[in-house]
Amino acid sequence: MKSIQVKIIDPIGLHARPASKITSEATKYKSDIKIVLDGKEANAKSLINLMALGVKVNNKIEIVVKGLDESQAIIGIEKVMRDNKLI
Repeated sequence: MKSIQVKIIDPIGLHARPASKITSEATKYKSDIKIVLDGKEANAKSLINLMALGVKVNNKIEIVVKGLDESQAIIGIEKVMRDNKLI
C-alpha cells in the first residue's frame, strides 16, 4: 500500500472536470485507488463517489493505492491533480 497527503488549492475544490480526469487516470490501473477526506473514502474510479466527497479548497486529502501497480498509479493520479492545478 502507498499513500500521499495533498492539499487542494483549486478555489472551486474538486469539481467535475478534474474529477473526471482523475477517474479516467484511475481506471488505467488494476490497483484499488481511494481518496480519503475526514475519514470518508471514495473510489477514485467512480466520478459519483469523488463528487460526493465534497472536497473544497484547502482540504487535505489522502490518496491511498493498494495493488500490483500501486507505484505507477499513485504517480499518475498525483500528476493529473498537479496538471489540473488541484494540488
